[in-house]
Amino acid sequence: MKIYKLKNDFKGLKEGTQFYLIAESEFIGVRDFVLRTKDFAIRISINERELHNNFILLRDGRTV
Repeated sequence: MKIYKLKNDFKGLKEGTQFYLIAESEFIGVRDFVLRTKDFAIRISINERELHNNFILLRDGRTV
């Protein structure tokens, strides 16, 4: 499972908050992502630009 870290304050969430990528979808070239905090208390839905501008990928989740 992919884990992202917030690199700056975003939508009332503090910098450094970690999120799991729960779902990603694409419809007519528009990609959307659903992220949840590590404690699953908060859920956000963002687009691809918001993901790249505000989050850092910490772990890809693929096994070697």
